[in-house]
Amino acid sequence: MRAKPKQQMRIWAMLCHLSALLGWILLCFLVFIGIPLYLPLNLLAPLLIWKFKKSQYPWIDLQGKESLNFQISLTLYTLIFIVISLFLVLISFSLALATNGSFNEIKTTLDSLLFFLISLISLKLLLQSFLVTFAAVKAYNGEHYRYPLTVRILR
Repeated sequence: MRAKPKQQMRIWAMLCHLSALLGWILLCFLVFIGIPLYLPLNLLAPLLIWKFKKSQYPWIDLQGKESLNFQISLTLYTLIFIVISLFLVLISFSLALATNGSFNEIKTTLDSLLFFLISLISLKLLLQSFLVTFAAVKAYNGEHYRYPLTVRILR
């Protein structure tokens, strides 16, 4: 059994994971107040922590890479999800217009699609919150955790 990293290293490693949630919260806030932009804010804080602490602590290098790989993967998955969603909206709207659907039919179709998309986004955010929190606790305890469905860009 390996010795646990020092507490200061474990705190920084935990922050590598938790700081990504701050980026998602900030992004949701910006969208909520009407600023429709998509920036990978979830990458900024973990990247800064990893960049400045990785040479000082090998534990932070390991945890920072894991956190960043997961956040990069989520960002890619989210972008793919946005493109597919826009495609589905366009197809639904086109089909409704092509079949001379009434305004209420088009509205019902788009509302159903919007409800489905919001449900998927909510599920993704809940799952991400759980996984990031779990990884942060593991990092603080000195245990390594590998996120599922993560593209390993940083090795």
